[in-house]
Amino acid sequence: MLSTPSRERVTVEPTRGQRFRAGYLSRSPRIISAFAALVGLLTLIGGVLASERERVRAITDPLGIPATAAAAAVSTVAGLLLLRLAASLRKRKRVAWVASVAVSSVLVVAHILKGHKVAEAAVAFVLLIMLVTARSEFRAKADPASRWFAARVFFQFVAVAIVYGVAMLYVNADKHVIGHPSFGARLQEVVYALVGADGPVGLTGERFSDIFHGTLLGFGLLTVLVVALLALRPSEPPCWLSSNDEERLRGLLDRQGSRDSLGYFALRRDKSVVWSPTGKAAITYRVVQGVALASGDPIGDPEAWPGAMDAYRQLVDEHGWTPAVIGCSELGATVFKRECELAAIELGDEAIVEVDDFSLDGRPMRGVRQACTRVGRAGYDVQVRRTRDIDRDEFTELLRVAAAWRGAAVERGFSMALSRLGDVADRDCVVATAHQDGVLRGMLHFVPWGSDGLSLDLMRRDRSADNGLNELMIVRLIEGCSELGVRRISLNFAVFRDAIERGEKIGAGPVLRAWRGVLMFASRWWQIESLYRFNVKFRPDWEPRFLSYPATRDLPRIAIAALEAEAFLVRPHVLKRLVGRG
Repeated sequence: MLSTPSRERVTVEPTRGQRFRAGYLSRSPRIISAFAALVGLLTLIGGVLASERERVRAITDPLGIPATAAAAAVSTVAGLLLLRLAASLRKRKRVAWVASVAVSSVLVVAHILKGHKVAEAAVAFVLLIMLVTARSEFRAKADPASRWFAARVFFQFVAVAIVYGVAMLYVNADKHVIGHPSFGARLQEVVYALVGADGPVGLTGERFSDIFHGTLLGFGLLTVLVVALLALRPSEPPCWLSSNDEERLRGLLDRQGSRDSLGYFALRRDKSVVWSPTGKAAITYRVVQGVALASGDPIGDPEAWPGAMDAYRQLVDEHGWTPAVIGCSELGATVFKRECELAAIELGDEAIVEVDDFSLDGRPMRGVRQACTRVGRAGYDVQVRRTRDIDRDEFTELLRVAAAWRGAAVERGFSMALSRLGDVADRDCVVATAHQDGVLRGMLHFVPWGSDGLSLDLMRRDRSADNGLNELMIVRLIEGCSELGVRRISLNFAVFRDAIERGEKIGAGPVLRAWRGVLMFASRWWQIESLYRFNVKFRPDWEPRFLSYPATRDLPRIAIAALEAEAFLVRPHVLKRLVGRG
């Protein structure tokens, strides 16, 4: 019997040219983005200097339009569009690629119509060729529609138009501006020109006046058109967790929830979820400012984490989002680095109290012990219960009082907050309440951390209550953990704890002291130092938490997205109503 000979697999090494092309294509969005921004900036500068006057005369003559004004309008509007599109090109957006091809094609045609503009036509043509040859790299979908994005584009376009117009009046002041008008008058002239009207500044030379007013009118029309298109797009639904996804996540938490104290916060219903192919792991996230912000470790079996991370990476690549993970553990940061090539920096430390090791005895616990004794003598009584054991009428009153204590302040939290109380699905949560003479004065809310742990979600108290009430509630909770079957408790998260702790020690270097000074300054608005001081009273174990990010240049954007998600940066309510996000 004849056997079929086996074929050996032959590996063909790529040529040097193929390697160069592959390397270029992988970096082409960044290169093209930078080149498009440069072309747009130089085009705007050329418009300010008013040196390009007749590049579209062949088109404008039959229409009776002053060629110089039309030429300046075409070039500057194209420059503005390229500047705005450059950021989206960097994120590989397909819509931005199509628009950039159209804009660069218009520039090439405009330059060719005036034959002596060969160099400028060549630059625009190079940009067009770069876009066409790298078209396969621009596959990302457009971001979800948002009226806030339309408002942001409006302010960006108007700001550029004002800067351009004022610069044009100052650069050409000696030849074409009558007298010495004030800055306010020049600004008023620019604003009037955006809507096609004459302002208070007198201009000499019909050609310069046509260029100035025609260009700014083009800016105004472009702004209205672009903003209208963005504002009238059908909006996509915000991130939300479906009931089916929530049920599946709860199943994973029942089996693997003890791994991460932040796991239960994945059940926030303002998050979306991406699953591993096997369904044994998942990553929850929210998109903020173009950042797909995940929090904590993936939910589920660590062996299935790579599958969930691969799905997450494909999702952010498909939409051109920036991946980021806030508050992951050391294991999570390690796997994200291996699977998604995300670097990591330590964000701070989580305070973990082991119930069996906790004691009020000894000098280090003197402050907590004295606070509990003082508040206890003031007549405070603390109850610790599962939410399923609290009567619905009583819980309604708890919610009312807690909302009154918060007042008009925004509910903060994303990575370590559930942002809901008393939901029927959260029956295993724990509430500690403090009453004085029958009046509710304080409340703590904890979510489950596996079957034998709790993680602090919410801490509220009456501002007129005695100092030390929170310490008393935590101590009473720890004392009642044996009945609850709880062995460990996760308290607050201390941001940059190590820097605060080491920066105040003798011998700390100037850099560390300076960084601690920055944190102390920021503590005037955000509870950085105060949370650390509160946590350290309970002598906890410190578990580091990390921020995972793709590149250092992305950190400012990720930081802003994280601060907005955690509600430390809040858009004004009036502005949110204007853009339809209130």
